[in-house]
Amino acid sequence: MKKGKFIVIDGTDGSGKKTQADILIKRLKKLKYKTALFDFPQYYSSFFGKMVGRYLKGEFGKSDDVSPYLSSLLYAGDRWQAKEKILQNLNEGKIVVTNRYVPSNLAYQGAKLPSKERRKFFHWLENLEYQYYKIPKENLVIFLYVPVEIGQGLVDGKGHRKYLGGKKRDIHEENLSYLKKVEKLYQEFCKTRKNWHCVICTQNGKILSREQIAERIWEKVRKSI
Repeated sequence: MKKGKFIVIDGTDGSGKKTQADILIKRLKKLKYKTALFDFPQYYSSFFGKMVGRYLKGEFGKSDDVSPYLSSLLYAGDRWQAKEKILQNLNEGKIVVTNRYVPSNLAYQGAKLPSKERRKFFHWLENLEYQYYKIPKENLVIFLYVPVEIGQGLVDGKGHRKYLGGKKRDIHEENLSYLKKVEKLYQEFCKTRKNWHCVICTQNGKILSREQIAERIWEKVRKSI
């Protein structure tokens, strides 16, 4: 049986990752592809996902208070808990789509460090996730680019998130300068990693419609499947 493809939809907060992952899955199903969808973090269904929720709520301090080497372990553990299900779907020849994956860990946790320390951290993190935990590598990463100023407004329009305990923004979302570092790292990855593609989701300072963004994503995806 032909092995499936692994597609990651990633981006900064408020960029519409889940919405676009859902749209992509529906499109693939309509075209008769076998599919599977995963959302990370698994805030309510995995041990590590619940710990991520506590971290984002601020139980362990602000984002700068927690070493990226420690906080990244929670996200990596969450994916490790889903590893067997992902591998099973890939081995069944399905197209697996995830809302967030290792790229989020690289960008969000790497942004906490000075530039000169990041390469060492990236090497450590990818070794942890792909070699030690042996989670599957993605074939394609779609980065949804929404400037953080616009993204924060979209975050404020989100519904209630139980894991935040009533807070409107998590410890990442409330720190604009930090999010700009994250955004810059994502953009650098798009330029330096062959399987990464940037989808610009705005025009003239306004967010595009979900349908317009979906078409831009499809242009990248259809070439890889």
